[in-house]
Amino acid sequence: MGWRARLQRAVERTREQLSQRLDAFRRDRQALTPEQLADLEAGLLAADVGLPTTKQILSRLRERLERNPESNGTAVRALLREELLAVLQSLPPTEHTGVAGASPVVVFFVGVNGTGKTTSVAKLAYRLQQERKKVLLCAADTFRAAAGEQLEMWADRLGCEILRQQPGSDPAAVVYDAVKAAQTRGLDAVLVDTAGRLHTRSNLMAELEKMKRAAQKLVVGAPQEILLVLDAPTGQNGLAQAREFTGRVGVTGIVLTKLDGTAKGGVTIAIARDLTLPIRYLGTGEQLDDLVEFDAEAFVDSLLGLPISEART
Repeated sequence: MGWRARLQRAVERTREQLSQRLDAFRRDRQALTPEQLADLEAGLLAADVGLPTTKQILSRLRERLERNPESNGTAVRALLREELLAVLQSLPPTEHTGVAGASPVVVFFVGVNGTGKTTSVAKLAYRLQQERKKVLLCAADTFRAAAGEQLEMWADRLGCEILRQQPGSDPAAVVYDAVKAAQTRGLDAVLVDTAGRLHTRSNLMAELEKMKRAAQKLVVGAPQEILLVLDAPTGQNGLAQAREFTGRVGVTGIVLTKLDGTAKGGVTIAIARDLTLPIRYLGTGEQLDDLVEFDAEAFVDSLLGLPISEART
């Protein structure tokens, strides 16, 4: 299955929140009514775009329709596409997690328990391997033995190296040893699976800072990426987590997981507006290749049931 099909499949449940209303608009050749716009607002809220973002988008839609009162339902999908893209394209540039510059590239995966951090580590490792990069997985979640075991199973499946120490080991020391090992072996990237932590636990947040300092002792500017893993079903509740993590540990981007298991994929738009953080990747399923680089146009077109351009690779 290609990336287009995976993305369209992942947002299918969210798309259903909007498609019935949008299709009705297309059939209605008359000028739009306030009731129809209220119905669209309900659809956006059901898709978990969020109240502030929905109000912003609907306000701009109303302004545009007032300037052209003859506009009818056939114009709504195109106008909505433009407004959604305007929100997403206001983000900082979304660059692929590369391996240029200081070596190795160190990527931290952070977030609360259950969001899919470990699986996302494995999926990104797989992507980098497809680019012929040599990857080391770092099991820095030393609180749960099962976490290290899960990451080791992924490493075996991927055929890549892993550094894992005894449960209870100092996570900062594990990170230091992993980066050192990657330097010694000439590897390209170290992907660090950190322990799940609530953003309200100051001691655990301070531990992340210690891990960052450990990596910086060996590689200037490390970690080059700190990816906050949020699961889409959490919806708006994930925004509070994201704000705190961003303030405490300098998150550089978002990985939004489990998009295929929710009708709340519109939270992607809310994240863009409220956090102004680039969304790096979308988790579209359970397979290793179900990690799609975020592309604003492809995402919006999938959400609205429009064909995705064949130009993107």
